[in-house]
Amino acid sequence: MAKLNREDVLKLAQLARLDITEAEIVEYQDELSKILAYVEKLQNVDTNNLQPTNQVGGLINISRDDEVKDYGYAAKDLLNNVPAVKDDQIQVPRMVD
Repeated sequence: MAKLNREDVLKLAQLARLDITEAEIVEYQDELSKILAYVEKLQNVDTNNLQPTNQVGGLINISRDDEVKDYGYAAKDLLNNVPAVKDDQIQVPRMVD
């Protein structure tokens, strides 16, 4: 089992640019060691006969085909309802400098 020492935790904190207290060093030593122990367990699991999956909820592809709907309006006619138009597009005030 991987047990992190004080220097390991300090090195990780330095790499993450974290300022940690002495109490946090002790706390992280324990927590990170438990995480590493769990990862070691996972590495020992036999996955040779398992099929890869990208989801486990049983969902099916719910995409639909795109279809054009004609609502009886031309795009240029709809632009008559906006305050400002430029190059056949709605003109809005600049938001970013």
